[in-house]
This record gives sequence, C-alpha cells and structure tokens, in this order.
Amino acid sequence: MDDIQIPILDLRLQYQTIQTEIQEAIDRVLNSGRFILGEEVANFEQAVANYLGVQHAIAVNSGTDALIISLRCLGIGKGDEVITTPFSFFATAEAISRVGAMPIFVDVEPETFNIDAQKIVEKITSRTRAILPVHLFGNPAPMGQILDIARAYNLKVIEDCAQSFGATYESDCSTCQQGCSETRRWHLQGKPTGSMGDLGAFSFFPTKNLGAYGDGGLIATHDSELAAVAKQLRVHGETKKYHNEMLGYNSRLDALQAAILRVKLNYIDQWNEKRRNIAQFYQQQLQTIEELILPDFTKGHVFHQYTIRILEGKRDRVQASLSDQGIGTMVYYPVPQSELPVYQGQYETFPISNVLAQQVLSLPIWPELSQQAMEKVCDGLATALKEASV
Repeated sequence: MDDIQIPILDLRLQYQTIQTEIQEAIDRVLNSGRFILGEEVANFEQAVANYLGVQHAIAVNSGTDALIISLRCLGIGKGDEVITTPFSFFATAEAISRVGAMPIFVDVEPETFNIDAQKIVEKITSRTRAILPVHLFGNPAPMGQILDIARAYNLKVIEDCAQSFGATYESDCSTCQQGCSETRRWHLQGKPTGSMGDLGAFSFFPTKNLGAYGDGGLIATHDSELAAVAKQLRVHGETKKYHNEMLGYNSRLDALQAAILRVKLNYIDQWNEKRRNIAQFYQQQLQTIEELILPDFTKGHVFHQYTIRILEGKRDRVQASLSDQGIGTMVYYPVPQSELPVYQGQYETFPISNVLAQQVLSLPIWPELSQQAMEKVCDGLATALKEASV
C-alpha cells in the first residue's frame, strides 16, 4: 500500500467505466456534422431540466458565463450591489464585477463554509439587487433563510451551483421540519440546488461531479422570460440571425460536450452516492482526531470536495507530509475573494473566512476511489499530524 500514489482526483477511472457509451455519443455527433448547439444540446437541456424539476435549462460555454448571463438576465449592472460569500472560487465575485455591479461580501458559517444568512440583512442597502449564495463543496446553502430575506426585501436570488450538481436542500429551520406554513422553506424540502432561486448557474468543468471533457455551463430557471433572455445573450444578443438586439456573448455549448454530459447524467446519482459513502468512511475514521474539524454532513451534501480543517497552524506541514507519502490534497481556498489582489483595500476583513483559508485541506474524493486508497489517506493523515506535532 505504501507504493500507491493517490492524486486529489483521477478522471481516467471514470472514463474507463463508461468508455463505450462515451465513444458512441461522440461518434453520433461527428456523424451528424452539427457541432454547436443543435439537437444534442437541446436534448441535454431537456434532460437537465427534467432532472432539476425546472421549466428551462440553457446550456452555455462555462460556469462563469452562466453566472454572468444570469446577472445580465436580471438587469444587474453598474451601481448595483450583489451580496455573496468571500469564501469561494473567484468566478463568483468576478461575474458580479464583470457586469459592473459591486460584490458585497457576508462572512460564512464555520461549520458549513457557506454564507451566514443571519448576517445578510445588515449588508442590504438601497442599491442591493440580488443575493448570490454558493453551495460550496456540494453542501447546499441555507436557502430557506435566504429566500425569506429576498422576499422581504424584494431581492433576486442566483444560486451558484458550480460544485453542487445533484445536491438537495434540507430545511435550515427546526420549526419547518415540523411543517411550517408561514415561509417557503417547507416547500423546499428535497429540492435540487439550482431549482430554488430565480436562476441557478452550473459549471461542467471536468473536475465537477457532473463534468464535461472541456468547459461547459448551464443556467436553470422556472421563468420563461429570463430563459428567453439567457438564450439571446448566449448567441451575441440575437433572436434572429444577424439581427443583434443587445450586446451578448459567444457562449454556446458544444454538441460534443452536451452528448458526453447526457451520458454522464444517467450516472450522477450513483456517483454522488459513492462520494457520500467515501465521505462517511472518512468521517468514521477521522472523528477521534482532536486536531481536526470534519466537514458538515447533511443529507443533501454531494461532496464535490471533502474538506477538513487542521488546527494549531499545522495545515501546510500536514499537506507537505501527505505529498511526501504520495497523497494529493488541495487548499480550497488559500485567499478569500475579498482579499485577492484585484480587490485589494476595498473590503473589510472577514474573520471566519480568513481563519478557514489557513486551515482547510481537501482530501482525495471521487466515485472510483478504492477502499485501499481511502485507508491510506486516513493512515497518512494520522502520520502527517504526528510529524507536524514534533
């Protein structure tokens, strides 16, 4: 077992299990001669809409484009503010800035890594137009509270689902678990992420739970008018060829990627369950180690990442030791968005996000990860922690 090299992710193993179906899908597209949008993309969009339980799914070129176009659909731009989390990949804040609006950050909950809904109201101003929660690492954000706030203040909600395809929401209110009739939360039980806000933005970057073999993204919505605008924006702002009515984007999903994703969509629930099983194994094996704080384990979590917190300033030494043992890990994220150079000096400090940035470490997790590999990760982590204490 000492000779096993365990990368943070190995996509080759998944391909080997579905190789025949993938090759058939690719051949079908190549033989069709239609490589941009078309029937393959339309069929994939319908399949995703059915899976999510939404009226419309609009495939685009990337998860970043999905966020930008979602913001544009709502008319958000210069002078507007959008509330989001500082603890996320930069695309979240970047999309807000790219449309000319201002990201307004609200610190996160240390247990879930997601935006702290209780702190949102204090950041709402007359310029606030929307809330953009991130379902980080595959763990749904507190959507019940977020939607209640949005309704009370007449705000829109865009869900950043880049890491949460297949995740489902569980109530963030004990009262609602008994059948609350005064809020929308009761009706959210078991809802997929991306189906609860005004718009949901997904990424199909190859490393995601549902990943393409290149870039890809998708916008989900129940609103037909928003869907129509999204479709227009993805093709240079035109509804009729060569009659451009607004400034849009070249953000069309390739037919090859749509065909590949449609094959993989059939397996997503199975793969997500395997991720949860791996996460459960880690939880059981690591729960007695005092230097660790393990991730939140809610029913709807699909564990795009299994991210632990390493206390006492040992994270970097532990990561180096794991690397020496042939175990790959990643730090998501070493710098909060609010402190990236592009925003230098513009924001206050967010203490929880800053602490997390110094503590988090993501362990290998993918559906095909073997029992032997999982055991090596846990044993290696224990060894690394002992070495870091010397």
